[in-house]
Amino acid sequence: MTVLVLGGSGFVGREVCRALAARGRRVLSAARGEHRTPGVRTVRLDLSSADAVPQLTRLLDTEQPHAVVNCVGSIWGRTDAEMVPSIVTPTRHLLTALAAAAPRPRLVHLGSVLEYGPVPAGTTAREPARPDSAYGRAKLAATRAVLTAHAAGDVDALVLRVANVAGPGTPTVSLLGQVAARLMAQRPRPATDIELSPLRAHRDYVDVRDVADAVVRATDPAVPATGAVVDIGRGEAVPVRELVGLLIAVSGVPARVTERGAPGPADWMRIDPTPAADLLGWHPRHSLEDAVRAYWQSLA
Repeated sequence: MTVLVLGGSGFVGREVCRALAARGRRVLSAARGEHRTPGVRTVRLDLSSADAVPQLTRLLDTEQPHAVVNCVGSIWGRTDAEMVPSIVTPTRHLLTALAAAAPRPRLVHLGSVLEYGPVPAGTTAREPARPDSAYGRAKLAATRAVLTAHAAGDVDALVLRVANVAGPGTPTVSLLGQVAARLMAQRPRPATDIELSPLRAHRDYVDVRDVADAVVRATDPAVPATGAVVDIGRGEAVPVRELVGLLIAVSGVPARVTERGAPGPADWMRIDPTPAADLLGWHPRHSLEDAVRAYWQSLA
């Protein structure tokens, strides 16, 4: 079976490609830039471009994948003004091409828990979604476009709404990426000071390898493409201060964290992983220490 991964050069996309290839799938990765993953064929495709629909239509006709995974739409390095062109537009182009595809592949669309918006401390994220950020609003618009197309019979889809992701390949602009860069730069010294904004948030983190496993399961023809939105996370709200401390401990670099600046909102995020277990048979296999250790080892 062939799986087409859109955004296969990104943090999550690369791991999805690796996991699919390891399960014996024929994997084709499409992304805007040059990229290579062992055992994976690659093509260049910009889903936000004006000619994306005919390009993707030809690709679907040629490859006839049994599933398409949409990993396009990263938060990293985007301005608010870039969110809709980089997230919503590519998804609409994809849906247009899929509606004309024969045979019709399954669509596994990756959303984000930031679509929910603020979640009261001590509770679990649930509908209705009310995002309060440009990224969350753009991701929710893309998710709703997928669900609308599914309801109209234009596509067969599942949406995986993914929690905060950690593990090997974590982007350098993320919180963990910034801390790791400072630790790597200061390793020869006996101790280092790391200055950060106040770490008040509690967030649901999941290992990128577990996310990839959920995607692999979602592409299985035995799993019904019901148009459901399935949250992927550990079901734990972890203090980000604890996660930073875990990275420092794993690195072995003596470091002191100083939190400066005006305290921001004490963000809280926790999802319910039960639907993922029920529909996909999925459970997170990696602890947060596994995720952080694998990330540090991939750097060191």
